[in-house]
Amino acid sequence: MKKLKFTRDEGTAFYKELTEKIEQYFSEKGVPKSGNRTMVFKILLYFSLDILFYVLMINSTTLLGFYTFYLLMGLSVLLTAFNVSHDAAHGVAVKSKFWNKVLFSISFNLQGNNAYVWGKNHNESHHLYTNVEGSDIDVLNNPLLRMTENQPLKWYHRFQYIYAPVLSLFYSINWFFIRETLMLFKYSSRTIEIKIPPQEVFKLIVYKLIYLAYMLLFPILFLPFGVFHVLVVFVLNHFMVSIIFTSVLGVSHLSDYVHHPYPDQNGKLQISWPKLQMITSVDYNAESVFLNWTLGGFNAHALHHLLPNISHVHYLDILPIFVETAKKHNIPYMNMPYKEALNSYYRFLYKMGTQPQIQPLTYESKTS
Repeated sequence: MKKLKFTRDEGTAFYKELTEKIEQYFSEKGVPKSGNRTMVFKILLYFSLDILFYVLMINSTTLLGFYTFYLLMGLSVLLTAFNVSHDAAHGVAVKSKFWNKVLFSISFNLQGNNAYVWGKNHNESHHLYTNVEGSDIDVLNNPLLRMTENQPLKWYHRFQYIYAPVLSLFYSINWFFIRETLMLFKYSSRTIEIKIPPQEVFKLIVYKLIYLAYMLLFPILFLPFGVFHVLVVFVLNHFMVSIIFTSVLGVSHLSDYVHHPYPDQNGKLQISWPKLQMITSVDYNAESVFLNWTLGGFNAHALHHLLPNISHVHYLDILPIFVETAKKHNIPYMNMPYKEALNSYYRFLYKMGTQPQIQPLTYESKTS
């Protein structure tokens, strides 16, 4: 990963005032920035649903019940990741550092993915150098999808806005079976090489075997529906997870409103870190109680990127402070209806597939 330097600009003063106001807010309220009773309830709720649906699935007596409970379990596990794993990865699900690590490890590793690798690269790469190719781990280098101007423009890219939804179905399967397997051989489709400590290699393999055991082997051994139906619902579950995951997160950083800055030859970005987060992140329906509850605050992505040390259960309360401070310092804040964010995502795919370079659109915020 290329380590970069930032430049002071209006975002510097914005961030200074924002953090001061947020500190004042929590001080006056007398509450911690980590999760509160609502978060504890969500942790208990989602883990309970994970267990409940698995028990119902593994005890299914009808094929319809088996498919239903299997997919409900998959949905519940994904919501656990949104609401628990992510906050725990940032150390804010609960007050205890130890229990955050436990929650993150359990909720992430048992999905068959490596918690250490994702957590480290998410915090030290994606959050630090958002949308910067060669420094942000989440910037893809996929020949089938042109996402950056550095990638050569091929003839088939003009159709990527059409076939991208089909490819997105395989996001979860690719993550589980291919992406992390390639990492074991120090190869990645990302623009950054991944290094995994030996102990984490061991955990990665063990947890994938555990995942395959309870998601495939146990249903095959203990249920009468046969290998075919177990494999079908396993794939359907990954398709469902992929659709939801990419629909939630894809629009946050892939948009014809956001920027993909490049550093100069000295490894310096001509922008401050706070402003980088604001021009590379799209929020959608950030004020929605329903989305905050179900998506764990992922819809308030700019807010999260600037204040990752605060649990999502506080986002609705501090959002007005965030918006007001950004407006005061003339910092662009993109908060739009989800439909508009989705349309922008597909416009981005179309433009990147037909134009060598694109100029980000200017978003006129409708948030007061």
